[in-house]
Amino acid sequence: MIEKQKIANENKVERAVLVSVCTKDMTFEQAREYLDELAFLTETAGAKAVRSFIQKLDKPVNATYVGTGKLDEIKEAIIDAEADMVIFDDDLSPSQIRNIDKALEVKVLDRSSLILHIFSERAQTAQAKVQVDLAQYQYLLPRLTGMWTHLSRQKGGIGLKGAGEKEIETDRRIIRDRIALLKTQLEKIDKQDTERRKNRSEFVRVALVGYTNVGKSTLMNLFTKSNVLAENKLFATLDTTVRKVTFNGIPFLLSDTVGFIRKLPHHLVESFKSTLAESKEADILIHVVDASHPKFEDQIANVKETLRSLDIRDRVIITVFNKIDMLEEEERENLRKSWLVHQNMPAVMISSKTKDNLDELRQIITDELVKQYQSKSHDGQHHFLQTYQYYQMGDEMMMDEEGVNGQS
Repeated sequence: MIEKQKIANENKVERAVLVSVCTKDMTFEQAREYLDELAFLTETAGAKAVRSFIQKLDKPVNATYVGTGKLDEIKEAIIDAEADMVIFDDDLSPSQIRNIDKALEVKVLDRSSLILHIFSERAQTAQAKVQVDLAQYQYLLPRLTGMWTHLSRQKGGIGLKGAGEKEIETDRRIIRDRIALLKTQLEKIDKQDTERRKNRSEFVRVALVGYTNVGKSTLMNLFTKSNVLAENKLFATLDTTVRKVTFNGIPFLLSDTVGFIRKLPHHLVESFKSTLAESKEADILIHVVDASHPKFEDQIANVKETLRSLDIRDRVIITVFNKIDMLEEEERENLRKSWLVHQNMPAVMISSKTKDNLDELRQIITDELVKQYQSKSHDGQHHFLQTYQYYQMGDEMMMDEEGVNGQS
C-alpha cells in the first residue's frame, strides 16, 4: 500500500502558481508575454501552471517581491487550486525566498532555479552535466544563509535536482571547493574540445543559433539526416551536436546549439560559454527565427544581444524565418516587405515542416561556403571548390540535355 502511494506521488503532476511584477520599465503586455514564457518553461519542466498573477509596481518589493495584499491573494489561489509550488518570473534573494516561504508554506522557485532544473534533466554529455552542476552551485552559493530551513521540508520534484538536494550541513567552503573542482573539470573538457576543433579547422564551420524552440534541431535533422531531439519544448537541445554535411560537393561542419531565451541568468550564460564555443568559432551563423511567433522581433533582438555578450561579431549571418506554413499569405508578404528586403545579410523564409524553400536555403548556404573557402589560404582546401565546379558543370549539362536544373 505504501509502495503504491509512493508511485502515485511520483507520477503526480506538480501544480504551480506563477507570479510576475510589471515594473515601470515594461508594459503590461510585455509582463504578460514573459509570464506566458514562464508557463512554457513550467510545462517543459513537467509541471502544470494553474494560476498566474501580475502586480504593477515600480520595482519588486525587497522583502516579499510582491505586496503583502497580493501575497494573501496568491495564498488563497494556492489553496483553491491545490498547488504544490509558486514560481516567480525573476531571481529572488535569500531573504525574499525565506519570507515568501513562511507566508505561503509551499515550495518557492524563481526563474533561474526552474531553468536550472530543466537543464539538469536534459544534460546528456559529461560537458553539459558539469556545466549544469557548476551553474547550480553558483546559483546556490549566495543563497546559503538561512536557506536550509526552506529546503529541508521540500520532498523532491522540480527545482531540487543536483545541488539543492545536498545535505543541510553543506556549507560555503564545501560549495566553493566543489565549484573550483567543476571549473577544473570544465577547463580540461574545453581543452579537449579545442583540440578537436583544431583538427576540424580544414572545414568551414556553420552554427545554427536562435531563440529556443524555433526549429533549429528540426533543420539540423533535415540537413544531416541525423536524429537530434526536436520537440515542442524549451531547451529541447542542450548538448551541442556537430555533423559533417555536404552541399553540392562542398563539405562543412554544421552544429546545433542551445537555444537562447530572455532573462537567461548570467551565471547560466557563463557556465555554458564552452557549449556556445561552436557558435563563437563558426564562420557562418544561421539565425533561425520562428516567423509565426507574435513577438519574433523581440526574440531576434534577444539573440543578437546574447551574441554580442559572447563577443560574437563580424560573422556572416543567414537569417532563416522558419514556420512560414503557419502564416497566411498576407502575413508572408508583409514579412517579405518588412524584413527580407531590408536585410544587409542573406535571408530566406522556409518551413522545416513542409520543406518549403529548403533548396533556396541550401543554395544561399552553398554560396556563402564558396566565399569562405575562397577566402581561406590553405592549398588543401582548393579541391572542395573543384568538386563544386564539377557539380556545377553537371548541372549545366543536365540543363542542356533536359531543360531542367538537376539536383545534387
